[in-house]
Amino acid sequence: MPEPSPSPTRSTFGSLVLIAVVIGGGATAFAYTAGWLSPTRLTPTRIVDSLAPPGGPSLGHRRNHAKGICFTGIFESNGNGAELSSAQVFARGEYPALGRFNLATADANASDSTVRVRGLGLQLSMPDGEVWRSAISTPEGFYELQLAALSKDPNAMKAFVARHPEFDPFAEWAKTAPWTASYAEETYNSLNSFIFVSGSGAEHAVRWSLLPQAQLVPITQEDLAKLGPNYLEQEIAERVAKAPQRWTMVVTVADPGDPTADPSIAWPPGRRAVEVGALVVQRIEGERDGPCRDINFDPTILPNGVHVSDDPFPAARSAAYAVSYDLRTSEVKYYPYHSEAAGGGEQ
Repeated sequence: MPEPSPSPTRSTFGSLVLIAVVIGGGATAFAYTAGWLSPTRLTPTRIVDSLAPPGGPSLGHRRNHAKGICFTGIFESNGNGAELSSAQVFARGEYPALGRFNLATADANASDSTVRVRGLGLQLSMPDGEVWRSAISTPEGFYELQLAALSKDPNAMKAFVARHPEFDPFAEWAKTAPWTASYAEETYNSLNSFIFVSGSGAEHAVRWSLLPQAQLVPITQEDLAKLGPNYLEQEIAERVAKAPQRWTMVVTVADPGDPTADPSIAWPPGRRAVEVGALVVQRIEGERDGPCRDINFDPTILPNGVHVSDDPFPAARSAAYAVSYDLRTSEVKYYPYHSEAAGGGEQ
């Protein structure tokens, strides 16, 4: 797991809240909102279409976070989370974990050094058959961001930032945060707020993080490029083959009045932080025939004891993920399986 016993300050999201990756689906995907979509305005299809690079989408792949690699392992629950949620996964024990390391890009062939944000999709399975999947502040804002990024107007991005000051913390992070040469050295943070419900019915608004045990070793973008376009996948496979990699899961509990509907607003420092267990990645598998290929890391698939908050973005991501899933599963011929024995296509 990450360093032992992270402090509440460390587990607080701070300025990283805008760039940390959602545990079930990736950093930028939280922009999709189901409740605000309508046929005459912004739809999941339009959002998904806006992600396509100039050369077109990577057919057969997720429309965002198109480049990734699968992993399997376990979640070691220490029992501390049972105070906050009645979900079986928080009872002390070990639970199967399936996930995907990924880059926040629509280009499945992107070079690792060209993508600033990394993500992690995660599914935890429980003996009772339940599963928990976890993958600018408005969907319209996100759509505008995609258009600005693709625009030939040199002032398009500057104009976008002027209209969306909530983008500033991410822009600052992108300029100053260190690059790493390993998925194992990354912290993965939940942007969205969810509600944990205890056995007694008490509700707690929470966000969570996965803090790495591996020590962060900074690298320049230029030096990362020299390692090769697919170095991250090669490195994590070699690292896990030598020893399982661990992340401590820390749940941060909101105080009354803390905002839960807007993932771009960080909660103040000092919020209660509870270590609830550890994610242990035991095996890396290529995505083409791997177990994560057909998983849609829909953040609204939640076990009893956890439900969505007033944050509209998980439902929004769910709607867009469904569009992406339908598209890529209909394009298998463009991204065929290596063997006929493998099954059939996530956002």
